Amino acid sequence: MTFPAARKIALGFPGMEEGTSYGTPGFRVRGRFVARMWEDGQTMVVKCGDDERDARLKADPGTFFVTDHYRGYPTVLIRLRRVTPGVLREVLEQAWRRSAPRRLVTAYDREVR
Repeated sequence: MTFPAARKIALGFPGMEEGTSYGTPGFRVRGRFVARMWEDGQTMVVKCGDDERDARLKADPGTFFVTDHYRGYPTVLIRLRRVTPGVLREVLEQAWRRSAPRRLVTAYDREVR
């Protein structure tokens, strides 16, 4: 997985906007943080929720990890070179759902069914 491919997935969710976050490319929905690239340019930081983070860390610690800085936050770090497009999409969708307004999520769910 490359950053351009990850960008395409992230921007595929309604209301998702690209900007910067801590000097790196980042993604927000209606001004609320969803994800950003880490300073190494090979890792994505995603605010996906505690349950999603813990499940991913347990299932695939080679791809998903946290650092001391992110402990206690509902955030997971993802090694892009190891993650599949489908799995990245799942994690980004979870993060988007947590941050998007309810009406945007409802409209999206009606559209994809």
